[in-house]
Amino acid sequence: MYAVFESGGKQHRVSQGDVLSLDRLAAEPGDEVTFETVMMVGDGDDMTIGKPFVPNGKVLAQVVRHERAKKIRVVKFKRRKNYLRRAGHRQDATVVKVTSIVK
Repeated sequence: MYAVFESGGKQHRVSQGDVLSLDRLAAEPGDEVTFETVMMVGDGDDMTIGKPFVPNGKVLAQVVRHERAKKIRVVKFKRRKNYLRRAGHRQDATVVKVTSIVK
């Protein structure tokens, strides 16, 4: 069984037992989180598609840890104008493990 749900403005396709990295969630490691914005639940040929969300659909997950992504470099540069700006950014993330999918 798999599900497509929305978190942080992004859609994720998961199955039970999957580990994925999401945008930072306000939960501590070991906490149980519930995603109720489930857009689709599938089990082989049996598929339920929401309009826009599946009623009573939930994805239950457990928070594994919080981490920060790899640093990206941002550079603004204009040639011959003596203009160079450098910056870096590390996105906060939460790693979760999907425990169950409710249809």
